[in-house]
Amino acid sequence: MASALARRARGSAAVLWGATRGFASVGSDIVSAAPGVSLQKARSWDEGVATKFSTTPLKDIFYGKKVVIFGLPGAYTGVCSQSHVPSYKNNIDKLKAKGVDSVICVAVNDPYVMNGWAEKLQAKDAIEFYGDFDGSFHKSLDLEIDLSAALLGRRSHRWSAFVDDGKIKSFNVEEAPSNFKVSSAEVILDQI
Repeated sequence: MASALARRARGSAAVLWGATRGFASVGSDIVSAAPGVSLQKARSWDEGVATKFSTTPLKDIFYGKKVVIFGLPGAYTGVCSQSHVPSYKNNIDKLKAKGVDSVICVAVNDPYVMNGWAEKLQAKDAIEFYGDFDGSFHKSLDLEIDLSAALLGRRSHRWSAFVDDGKIKSFNVEEAPSNFKVSSAEVILDQI
């Protein structure tokens, strides 16, 4: 099944990342590419209640800051847990030394799942985790992928970007959700 999923995803990615790019690309403003979209900071249910289920506008995340953001298909999944998040956790000091203000992980999950996953990975002190509960952020950036074949539904491509004051300076998207070649911390470090 995994190979069938990879073949399907590669086919989708080839169409999606063919001759033209969607809404987000190097040089574009990430906030303008996703107008009206907010993300949900990872938190416990009680913290959600206490904050009246507040969300964080993209402008508050990106403007006036140097941000490395990476997106992945989902919390608790194989490559995401074993390789993607650890690559950023293990390189956080190098990223900060290059002037990065924050490193953000985002997935099409609710903020409570993202919180539990971040705690399990012991990465919450190094990386900010956000949920894109309805996928609107990824859909706006043309980074949505249907992973129903793996029982995941609509999710995110695996990707990374360096964003300076809202402007996308580098943007990397894997050809398939199981790939981990261009979206690692090591790749983005060379692009900053």
